Amino acid sequence: MNPADWIDGGMTPPRRLPADTDAALAYLADTLGRVVYTRWTLAAIRGRYASLADAKVAHPAVMRQLLDHAVVIEYWDRGRVRTADIDDAPTPEVVLQRVLHTHRRRFKVSPEAGLPAATGEPIRDTTALVTVPHPLIAWLARAGRFANVASATNTLGVGDDAQAVALFLRDRASRSPHTLRAYRTELRRLAAWCEAQQFGPLSDLTRHDLLAYRQALRKPAHDAVDDNNNRTVAEATQARALAVVASLFRYWTETGYLTANPAAGLVRGGRSRTSFAPERMLPGALLAACDAWVAEGFKDDDALVVARRRAIWALYRYAGVRLVELVWSDDAQLPKLEVDDGECWTLHVLGKGRKTRAVPLPGLCVPILKTYRQLRGLPPQPSPYEHAALIHGLKGGSLHSSGLYDEVKAIFIAAADRIEKTDHAGAARLRSASPHWLRHGYARQLVVDHQVPLPAAQALLGHASMQTTASYAKTDLSQLRTFVDQTFSDR
Repeated sequence: MNPADWIDGGMTPPRRLPADTDAALAYLADTLGRVVYTRWTLAAIRGRYASLADAKVAHPAVMRQLLDHAVVIEYWDRGRVRTADIDDAPTPEVVLQRVLHTHRRRFKVSPEAGLPAATGEPIRDTTALVTVPHPLIAWLARAGRFANVASATNTLGVGDDAQAVALFLRDRASRSPHTLRAYRTELRRLAAWCEAQQFGPLSDLTRHDLLAYRQALRKPAHDAVDDNNNRTVAEATQARALAVVASLFRYWTETGYLTANPAAGLVRGGRSRTSFAPERMLPGALLAACDAWVAEGFKDDDALVVARRRAIWALYRYAGVRLVELVWSDDAQLPKLEVDDGECWTLHVLGKGRKTRAVPLPGLCVPILKTYRQLRGLPPQPSPYEHAALIHGLKGGSLHSSGLYDEVKAIFIAAADRIEKTDHAGAARLRSASPHWLRHGYARQLVVDHQVPLPAAQALLGHASMQTTASYAKTDLSQLRTFVDQTFSDR
């Protein structure tokens, strides 16, 4: 393996790694902001630190190993720093290859032609953004009677629905992986309904066909999509399904792929955001039960697992972030922690629409996060140049949405088991809770309990509309009761 064959796409402009393995490892350690591969001896320790006591504080595992071995290797493996004597440690080349694989979205093998042009943009793999779900490709690979295939006004320049759908997903849904997943789901739903009705392709559907699809979503029917038990589709799902269909046909018409838009008027406005009333949140007593279990109730032998779960809970509990906002993004290098000159900690996340947001963290989060970072082998306080995943995966890389969900869910269930005998209803509510309930509770504390100004609460929560933020105030009947009691207390 030649390190010089690899390109760091996270730099502007992109640059090659040094050809020497040791130099490449040093480059990765500097750019990623963490230990990658370090060779320690007593002489190296004495040259780095003023005393062995200081070295023991900074590298306790290394110092323990140096008591029995002349050379100790400190290296990054599967999301954490490990130490081993030189005979048991992997070679520098193996560690280099593992790190490059872990960060494969950022580091790419250079094409044979050499260094790509310095465009100033990071190298990104956008192939996945324009692919159509595999089961749909064969069904979509044709054009209907309304497709404007041969015309010069077809600005998409494609000849079948499969290619046209791929471009629609790229242009209208690629900003968020969650939006992309939702759009694909609705396209599968529409295609399945068309197959059941022996309609299709999509560019062959008439307005009458789409109105029949809308009716199928609204009424229970044995031939309705995802309706094997003769149940109606939820109202929110109906609205999303029709919105995606309307967006697809509008896009095709605007780009000239279709001669007319059969979905015009299919969606007659949307539900007002003023009707949004968040109800899925936990009362203070149940949150306190979860807090108590997090502080006392761990039985894991691995201190790192314990510290990670506490860090996850603290961030969801006191930052009000969405589930996916703690998932590491190589492209954006988020989420990350920042510490200012006043020792105040801030969490930076990538929200909906790839908009960044800064969330100040309360002081009680700081010791929890410091402990977790130290057990990972990171400095207690993050540096501005750090590029490590905020929450690591035990098998390498970062922890994804499903893992984060499972960690929070495990806390809910454990707390429910603890209070089962004294509060059966509360335990049942905890078992039905999800991480997003913590976000609702965070918003309620801001808006209702502490009456934070709505613009400030909106900025902390990352809401696109202030109406969404204001809707949390509608959920508190006790505050209205207090106002009424105070108003009529003298009568």
